[in-house]
Amino acid sequence: MHNQIEHNEIEDVIKEQEAPKQQNNWERGVLEKLAMSAIQEQRRARHWGIFFKTLSFVFLFILLFISMGWLDKKESALGGGKHTALVDLQGVIAADSAASADNLIPSLQEAFKDKGTQGVILRINSPGGSPVQAGQINDEIVRLRLKYPAIPLYVVVEDICASGGYYVAAAADKIFVDKASLIGSIGVLMDGFGFTGTM
Repeated sequence: MHNQIEHNEIEDVIKEQEAPKQQNNWERGVLEKLAMSAIQEQRRARHWGIFFKTLSFVFLFILLFISMGWLDKKESALGGGKHTALVDLQGVIAADSAASADNLIPSLQEAFKDKGTQGVILRINSPGGSPVQAGQINDEIVRLRLKYPAIPLYVVVEDICASGGYYVAAAADKIFVDKASLIGSIGVLMDGFGFTGTM
């Protein structure tokens, strides 16, 4: 019985010694989890910090390029030097076609207004069409040549320049044609009703 008491006392002592170890293991586990969580949070914060710093750098770099005009190729290509403007008159001259006065006149005005323009080429490939539309284009060319006397306007004929097409071309400083281009058929024919004899 004495051995039994000693054995129980020894077990109690062992349990008392193990209890703090188990308690320490639990605390250690919690501390390790907290430490790992803090490390992961720092890593996330560092990754997001790098991302936003890189994004800010790229944004500032693009802003710098735009402010210096490096990305605006159209501006740098036309605005930087002297050039010849090209305006096309293709097809039948009519109010509802691409070769109408409403479409061609603004193009001619822009070509003459551009400060870098040294000359204007009007490239014509037209069998003619509406004499009213052709007359409006001709009048605008005459007006622009008077307003900008230092800028010459040359017509370059491709396949055909007849009727209203030649009426437009006649307002140019010079007309250049190919030996095979068809030129001519100028004028408008209007038959009367023949009432002169009845009056």
